[in-house]
Amino acid sequence: MSTHRVVITGMGVRTAAGDTPDAVWAALAQARSAAGPVRSFDVPGFPVDVACEIRDFDPGGYLTPKQAARADRSAQLAFCAAADAITDAGGLAAGPGRRAVVTGTAYGGEVTREQALLRHVDGVGRPRPMNQPMVMSNAGAALISMAYGIGGPSLTLSTACASGAHAVGEAAQLVRAGVADVVVAGGHDTPLTPTTMLAMYRLGALATGFADPAQSCRPFDAGRKGFVMGEGAAFVVLERLASAQARGARVYAEVAGYGRTSDAHHLTAPHPEGAGARSCMAAALTDAGVTAQEVVHVNAHGTGTELNDLVEARAITSLFGPGQVPVTAPKSVTGHTIGAAGAIEAVVAALSVAEGLAPPTANLTELDPRCEVDVVTGAPRKLPSGPVLSNSFAFGGHNASLLLAPVGVR
Repeated sequence: MSTHRVVITGMGVRTAAGDTPDAVWAALAQARSAAGPVRSFDVPGFPVDVACEIRDFDPGGYLTPKQAARADRSAQLAFCAAADAITDAGGLAAGPGRRAVVTGTAYGGEVTREQALLRHVDGVGRPRPMNQPMVMSNAGAALISMAYGIGGPSLTLSTACASGAHAVGEAAQLVRAGVADVVVAGGHDTPLTPTTMLAMYRLGALATGFADPAQSCRPFDAGRKGFVMGEGAAFVVLERLASAQARGARVYAEVAGYGRTSDAHHLTAPHPEGAGARSCMAAALTDAGVTAQEVVHVNAHGTGTELNDLVEARAITSLFGPGQVPVTAPKSVTGHTIGAAGAIEAVVAALSVAEGLAPPTANLTELDPRCEVDVVTGAPRKLPSGPVLSNSFAFGGHNASLLLAPVGVR
């Protein structure tokens, strides 16, 4: 069975580091962390004092007041990012039945869920009338599909921190297989609530205790203490290469390969030897028909937790060789946006392909000697034309790798 080549023709984001792909790229190029003091809630004595929050977000101009009131903050971010991606692509170049949307989220409507619990009486939450559709994970996909007449598949995936990457990869599969001609795909999450952040803190995952919040997220650094939670959304428009070329669309990159595996090991810890991560990356390369030597850059999951950094570095070294491929960890700038992370980093990887640059990793002052990887620091590094691999590894052992390439390289 023949398959269609799939390309990215539109991109949109909402992150603490910027609300356009260009703004996020500038923050990454300057290694300018978006981490700052927590302002979205005030709980005396709260042990977590840093996050990557989106300041002054206003969905006006995208959603009517009524629509916004019926959508959780996560779905609002998703809609705005998706709308920008669709505009960037020049619209959805297919009839309603040939359009699709795939979203990824770990938490769904977490802000709405927590607000209902906080307004409790005698231990019972006080949900608003629209509480149920607002907290459902598919709310973002529903909002996008209704606004843009998407009559084909409308799907939502939830694989924790790999959700956004899985959404982009599975969306590419829909186009490849001819199920849809154009797909809006991405991830979104707003996990910055007291309960969610306290839970992550008690799990030992969050960075605390840095005098300068901007220095808190330090992937692959010997002085790292964990990750910084963030919120955000990112979406891309995927379509067939032939269709994009026929209409003269700008193409950022081709989704040339996609890998997804499971560690089948532990609820929160990755496989100690990085077996699942390595096989996931290898699957993406095999899918694209390229060798490890052809990959010019790896966009790492890079959370800044000891286990993730060591295991991912081990997997990269096993596949590519020690220090053989430039590595970047964008979460040092954007924070860890959980279900949105893989989609945000797919946008970053596509920009790396388009710009021919690997952005630096912020806050890396002393590479952990156990991590035998070539982490880009200081300034962007010039890359030869070639494929870029973007990794997302999640709680539960869910792994996703996307291989993005310049059109014409394969």
